[in-house]
Amino acid sequence: MISSTANFIRKASASHAPRLAASACGAVRYLNVHEYISMEIMNQHGIATPRGFVAKTPEEAEHIFSTMMNKHCMTCSHLMSTKPSSKAGQPLKDVVIKAQVLSGGRGLGTFKNGFKGGVHMITRPGQALEMASKMIGQELVTKQAPNGLLCQKVFLMERMYMRNEMYISILMDRKSGGPMLVGSPRGGTSIEDVAQFHPELIFTEPIDITVGLQPEAAERMATNIGLEPNSEPHKKAVTLMNSLYDMFLGCDCTQVEVNPLAETPEGEVVVCDAKVNFDDNAEFRQKSIFERRDYSQEDPREVEAAKYGLNYIRLDGNIGCMVNGAGLAMSTMDIIQLKGGTPANFLDVGGGASEKQVQKAFELLNTDDKVAVILVNIFGGIMRCDVIANGIISVAQEIGIKKPLVIRLQGTNVDAARKLIEGCGFRMILAEDLEDAAEKAVGVAEIVRQARNIKVGLQFEGLGL
Repeated sequence: MISSTANFIRKASASHAPRLAASACGAVRYLNVHEYISMEIMNQHGIATPRGFVAKTPEEAEHIFSTMMNKHCMTCSHLMSTKPSSKAGQPLKDVVIKAQVLSGGRGLGTFKNGFKGGVHMITRPGQALEMASKMIGQELVTKQAPNGLLCQKVFLMERMYMRNEMYISILMDRKSGGPMLVGSPRGGTSIEDVAQFHPELIFTEPIDITVGLQPEAAERMATNIGLEPNSEPHKKAVTLMNSLYDMFLGCDCTQVEVNPLAETPEGEVVVCDAKVNFDDNAEFRQKSIFERRDYSQEDPREVEAAKYGLNYIRLDGNIGCMVNGAGLAMSTMDIIQLKGGTPANFLDVGGGASEKQVQKAFELLNTDDKVAVILVNIFGGIMRCDVIANGIISVAQEIGIKKPLVIRLQGTNVDAARKLIEGCGFRMILAEDLEDAAEKAVGVAEIVRQARNIKVGLQFEGLGL
């Protein structure tokens, strides 16, 4: 799934540039890596980035600031240096320390211990130790991660003095059927805000994947983002865009986003911050990248589902959905919303799911505190209805049914499935069709919601709950 940045750009660029196509229906899984890993991959493709090091402890952060990012100084003489010492008293270089969590808006975030900001400037000895101790091991709450994400590492990067701050990204565009180069002269700030309030500053260049990024397109973009044509920074930006595109293809990226892309007073063009996503389907040929996946930053339910080959994405609603087929799953979520409810997840068990996979899918929903009712919608083709029924019954026998259960079954072995459900000893709400199932699920979810709001216990007679 392409980030919200692209969604804003699509809307904003509609009347000013070729419109980016709507995002794909359904959830698309992709790998998101930490900033320091993105920088390493860019360096491997010849893309200039600030010098930086990652630290896992406050002491390591202080060591990096004092001996690796700076000349050895009098006030830091008690620390061991990994570089040859130079003259004592050399002025310290400023360093930026960044919490490594997979979320945007880190600078405006707040740690659960009360420390404000996931990005800070380090200007004196002892400050890296102090800042890192307030970040590492703490959860950072941001606009994109309201529940907080655990910070286990910090990235110390040399401070860049910028003449201009620009924005550049490459992402997949459905309408043009290939990659799209997106740029703006207004970098270093929220690109969503730029797209919303200054859409004329968003520029796009569709790329024909059969011929690649053309020189005239890269040169036009370099001019559009504010660089003087034929100047050295302009030429360097063109080279950088070509390198970004090579990386985009070579690493099977779904998005490469640079914000800001900086022009320095010396005329260099440098990537100062980057977000890179990778296609999960390419894991087999990008093993070295996928080995660095940080599962602690992902929803544990999604990680657990992936182990069993289930397509599961957690949402904000209270009606759990278990469906076979992505199209049917989308239709199920649509009709739930049409009837006034909100889905708690996207869960596609696929056409050839085993009974064990069905059990795991049901367990994920049954143990989710946000889920008030579970709606099972199966159209039996390759996926037989009796396999689904046996999976649900097995879980019910092992861990019990904790949620009201609405079931709509249709297709292969549906009669056998109904018999299994009717004779299992557990009461489940059977629906005649999808509309009936959605109405019943929304009705039950509303009863549960109202009971929770007034803190009243609830028992469904006849369902054993």
